[in-house]
Amino acid sequence: MNTEAQLTSDAHGATNSEPMIEVVGLKKSFGPLEVLKDIGLSVPRGHVVAMIGPSGSGKSTLLRSLNLLSLPDAGCITIGGQKVDFSAGRVTLRDKDLAAFRANTGMVFQNFNLFPHMSVIDNVMIGPVTVLKQDKDAARAHALELLTKVGLAARADARPEQLSGGQKQRVAIARALAMKPQVMLFDEVTSALDPALVGEVLAVIRQLAEQGMTMILVTHEMTFARDVADTVIFMQDGFVVESGDARQVINEPREAATREFLSHFHGGLS
Repeated sequence: MNTEAQLTSDAHGATNSEPMIEVVGLKKSFGPLEVLKDIGLSVPRGHVVAMIGPSGSGKSTLLRSLNLLSLPDAGCITIGGQKVDFSAGRVTLRDKDLAAFRANTGMVFQNFNLFPHMSVIDNVMIGPVTVLKQDKDAARAHALELLTKVGLAARADARPEQLSGGQKQRVAIARALAMKPQVMLFDEVTSALDPALVGEVLAVIRQLAEQGMTMILVTHEMTFARDVADTVIFMQDGFVVESGDARQVINEPREAATREFLSHFHGGLS
């Protein structure tokens, strides 16, 4: 039975002593397939969490649930002081409540999803202008600052078709940042790139980490996860199997399933 979800907000948002992201009892099924099984997660402000695990383990579904692109069947999500409670079962949300909640999170996908008919800078501006109702001149100035941040100010007037895959992904990151989110979510953002282009995207994410952005990333870049994340979570079959300090989980995993998964990568870790 569908009921209307309750969106509550703390006017002060998450304080420095409170988690920026809090997930309790999250469940999600697609038909008979239970994809997320009672997931709990707490991410302090400014921390970076890397989620690893085999395909089909629920990582991307968890990320999409955090942004309410996939509505959970049960549980509770709080991001930046805004809370959505699904404890009464599957729910619906009004469009304005969805928009208000998603404003806290910027999400970058494996595929860049840029508007092909727009220039790079227009792609970055469109959210602030249409959703946040920003003045166009102010939005353009901020978009140029963000393109400078990701090293693409010189390509502001280019079209997406004129960019490499790595450049497109950096534009996608700038576009997400333009909405001034408190949290960034990255879903396998380097997996569609040529190996030579992976580094330029990871460098931008590393810079965001150094600047204190709270982030969750789904990745198969194990060395990057170990060196940049504060916490690594290993998921399998819809469960969090292991969670801990990034270096501990990658270098000395405690669980047999984690060790088995990482055995396929350790030859490439340095």
